[in-house]
Amino acid sequence: MAPSMALMRSRRTLTLAAIGTAAGLYSGLFGVGGGTVMVPLLTLWLGYGERVATGTSLAAIIPIAAVAALVHGGYGNVHLEEGLLVGVPAVGGVLAGIWLQQRISTRAISLGFAALLVVVAGDLLLG
Repeated sequence: MAPSMALMRSRRTLTLAAIGTAAGLYSGLFGVGGGTVMVPLLTLWLGYGERVATGTSLAAIIPIAAVAALVHGGYGNVHLEEGLLVGVPAVGGVLAGIWLQQRISTRAISLGFAALLVVVAGDLLLG
């Protein structure tokens, strides 16, 4: 591999590691991190499209959520039955969301995501 390619690959690897670290930190602190942190950073720092950033963050959530749930469980912070009552129906929502995402423009996806973040931020600041 040429030195410039190796350097680019190293920078990309470090950027992905930084995104993962930020997402893990926010996930551990607040129970968020996947979409809220990774999608914007993957699009801004690495130029991912909205759909690829979303899919990539969902793949990354698997190990993040598993480890976080186990550690929080060790502290007694997990209500497993209630988590399943939320999580199982969410699978249907995920399938519907993926179906819809493939049918709307990337601009609409970006605006919808931005609107969600603004509403959540407003609720946290004012609530």
